[in-house]
Amino acid sequence: MNPPIDLLLRNVRIVTCTDDVCAITPPAFVAIFGGLIAGLGPMTQLDPDAAVVKELDGEGALLTPGFIDCHTHLVHAGHRAREFEMRLHGASYEEIARAGGGIVSTVRQTREAVPSDLMAQSARRLAELMAHGVTTVEIKSGYGLSLKDELKCLKVARDLGQRLPVNVRTTLLAAHAVPPEFAGRADEYISHVTQHIVPEAARLHLADAVDAFCETIAFDLLQTRRVFQAARQHGLPVKLHADQLSNMGGAALAAEFGALSADHLEHVDEAGVMAMANAGTVAVMLPGAYYFLRDTHVPPIELFRRHGVPMAVATDCNPGSSPTTHLPLMMNMACTLFRMTPAEALLGVTRHAASALGVLDSHGTIELAKAADLCLWDVDHPAELAYAIGASPLRARFHNGRQHPLQ
Repeated sequence: MNPPIDLLLRNVRIVTCTDDVCAITPPAFVAIFGGLIAGLGPMTQLDPDAAVVKELDGEGALLTPGFIDCHTHLVHAGHRAREFEMRLHGASYEEIARAGGGIVSTVRQTREAVPSDLMAQSARRLAELMAHGVTTVEIKSGYGLSLKDELKCLKVARDLGQRLPVNVRTTLLAAHAVPPEFAGRADEYISHVTQHIVPEAARLHLADAVDAFCETIAFDLLQTRRVFQAARQHGLPVKLHADQLSNMGGAALAAEFGALSADHLEHVDEAGVMAMANAGTVAVMLPGAYYFLRDTHVPPIELFRRHGVPMAVATDCNPGSSPTTHLPLMMNMACTLFRMTPAEALLGVTRHAASALGVLDSHGTIELAKAADLCLWDVDHPAELAYAIGASPLRARFHNGRQHPLQ
């Protein structure tokens, strides 16, 4: 005799996200056992005698994979609203930095925050993401920029995944900026990152990947290569903030190291896109930062399509350039600002986002034996998820097969 089904979802219209058009099934069921999808199919194939612990009638609502936010800087202290005002009054990046703002401001506040305060601030942001359908989130460090404080941020990120019903993937971004104590000594700081921070984060199993900011205002190709070599030495996959403000060849470098993703990419050229295609590297679109910084250089969406580079969409939740926790709004922006299609946007927060985190084997689509991370939406068509500006028609959210109250 088969064990009883933990949860049966019936009368749902499923968007499995296994095809590129995001097709909708006729009324269907999903059976969940042990946190995994144990069965699914048309309602006509549902065994009326199956033993069920709990069931839920979807009443024709749309069921998608749980959303995946594959690029956030969620763990930080404080905000930078004053800089927002200064920028609107014409202040430059340099002027803001001289006034004590910029990333140094967030680093200072994050270093000063005790773990409990950092946890409380970050948990609020994470709860907002979850309320909009997120069931898996990547959280980067990068606002500590010292061994002690980078590890502190990664530990808080890990703890968030233990305390809240969400999957957390952590990324070490110690090569985010040069900290004040290393001012003018970027190479020495990279040595500190590669010789101390990367090895210790790996030893403590606090990082699932390593990232860097390769840009004229951050680290050059050689410095980034050193970070990637250290990550490879310690068995960690890499990701990269690449070609956001200029074409430095970051995407090609990321592809050379088989990066899970290259992110931003407003200025990537065709050679970089082709390298990503050959390496299977995902392009992560971050329209929130593009919008907030009032950028005008759109990522080359058509090149990604032409060369078959999968595109993910993420919030880039951070205090300086994308203070948002609304992933469906980012889907809308990806369509309106970058001209992605609604289907591409949905795949960008499900299947392709899972690839960008290296978890496609277990997440990102609705298939047998995958994690039962699911979202039930009060919409008629998947395009509505990207269509409405700032809406969140989420009826129910399931993590590991369990329904959790919406915030």
